[in-house]
Amino acid sequence: MEANESGFEITQEQGAWVIRMWWPTGPITGGPQRITVESAQGAAARDVARGISTTVLRRLDLAAAMKLAESAPELQQGMKEVTAKVEEAGSSAGMLLATEGVSETYLALLAATYKTMADSGAPAPVPWLARLIDRRPETVKDHLKRARREGYLTTVAGKAGGELTEKATEALATFAKSDDNTD
Repeated sequence: MEANESGFEITQEQGAWVIRMWWPTGPITGGPQRITVESAQGAAARDVARGISTTVLRRLDLAAAMKLAESAPELQQGMKEVTAKVEEAGSSAGMLLATEGVSETYLALLAATYKTMADSGAPAPVPWLARLIDRRPETVKDHLKRARREGYLTTVAGKAGGELTEKATEALATFAKSDDNTD
């Protein structure tokens, strides 16, 4: 395993070929985002001349590479940072809900926290978010539907997450300014 400026790479050798798999620094949410196959140093010219075969590709051990990638120190640090960010935002959303109810700021913060969870590859963002704000998952789902309906979060067909809208960004900016003024 080798770290580079924006991620890390795992290398496997298959016959005359070197296969490099690259992941960005942060949580592993699936396979590599880039795979390169190059001839190995000292590989026989006749093997290289035949090109990359399907056998070489079938022997690629993605499961082993992912397991190795998941143990990377860069990943562990990224996971800690994402978890801390999400828990802080979730805690703020929970406090807002308790004090303001289902307000614009709460919906924007809920949408932003949910988006961060989904983007980080959290396997079950709604139950996690429900625990953070001390509400039932069904309630959180209803609040997320309302956030979408009221224009704070877009929909991504068949997947968790979405994009924050300008309305959400403005509400979060207002919240951040008011939070800065209370320090």
